[in-house]
Amino acid sequence: MNTRPPIETPNEHAALSVAFNNDASRFVVGLDSGFCIFVSDSGKIQTARVFNAGLGLVQMMGNANYLALVGGGRSPKFPQNKVIIWDDSKGKTALEIATLTAVRGVQISKTRVAVALQNSVRVYAFQKPPQPLARYETADNLLGLCCLTDKYLVFPGRTPGQVQVVHIETESVSIIPAHSSNLRALQISSDGELIATASEKGTIIRIFSTSSCAKIAERRRGTEFAAVYSLRFSPSGDMLACTSDKGSLHIFEVPSPRRPTSSTAHRPTASPGLAGSSSGGSSSNADSRNKWGFLSNIPFGPFSDVYSFTSAPFETGDEPLLPSNPRHVGESPVLGTSRPIKGVVGWVSDRSLVVVGAGQDARWEKFVLQTGEDGRLVVVREGWKRYLGN
Repeated sequence: MNTRPPIETPNEHAALSVAFNNDASRFVVGLDSGFCIFVSDSGKIQTARVFNAGLGLVQMMGNANYLALVGGGRSPKFPQNKVIIWDDSKGKTALEIATLTAVRGVQISKTRVAVALQNSVRVYAFQKPPQPLARYETADNLLGLCCLTDKYLVFPGRTPGQVQVVHIETESVSIIPAHSSNLRALQISSDGELIATASEKGTIIRIFSTSSCAKIAERRRGTEFAAVYSLRFSPSGDMLACTSDKGSLHIFEVPSPRRPTSSTAHRPTASPGLAGSSSGGSSSNADSRNKWGFLSNIPFGPFSDVYSFTSAPFETGDEPLLPSNPRHVGESPVLGTSRPIKGVVGWVSDRSLVVVGAGQDARWEKFVLQTGEDGRLVVVREGWKRYLGN
């Protein structure tokens, strides 16, 4: 564990956005001067592209050479209502998608491009020229929440707190009444079978089956309101990581009827104690009853207050944080000019994960899961650095 003060000198550039690719092996950073791609496990830079202008949003297509770019910062490279699909192997634009309003988020796959606007999600075929395929209305989505896999497209519903699940092959749409208030975070597992959600209250995280839309688990982050920064399933889908403006990384167990009852090595706490407590508590029996079916709809049924089985603080940096109310995030019409996002999570493996933040004080931290003296898994920070200085 590195506790020494960093030796890097402050970097004059600022990270405007941070996003992991699908398997979290790499993360891409939108800068006020271009973009950089880093190796997640080491935090070392892999690729740098200088545009001499700002990119407020950059998203990778897995490990392919294509990236989605949206202008941002004080001097944007591209208009706010345009998505540029960049072919990095050729160093030129492959596709352009223009919209009537500012782009808030974008996701790309080998066949589709999903563009999140404030009140809709537009889907285009990945071809030249891009062909519009579908349009879905949403509630206010200033955070640009949207998830895309080869099988599913997931984004906020028309009513605040709802989630729309589109089966890409059949184009069928299902609605999940996830929360009673606006969504703050939304994530899909790597196999596309699970969805995790958090509302603007930030106290409860809910996990749903993508195929049946049944609620399979509830996990309590804490009792006080918080702005959830990031949700991310582990590669196996057995665990879910969460960060918030409380400055804590929480790791929850994820139940599944496809697996036997979880071992006590990382059994979460099911008592109304402190959030993130890693103390003992029996919840495996309750979790084993959380099958994907009608029981999940019974109020106060098989779901009790299950806290994270381990937690650790992460660095938010020496600069202002995102405000707790997500409406404040969208007051600035230009991406990359509001307070920088922090706590973006990516799992390197089932036993290690990294947390990355944007801003001038942009930090990379690596955490590992280790077996404690009592035989339970605990999360420990292995090291950190200001990644723009390397």
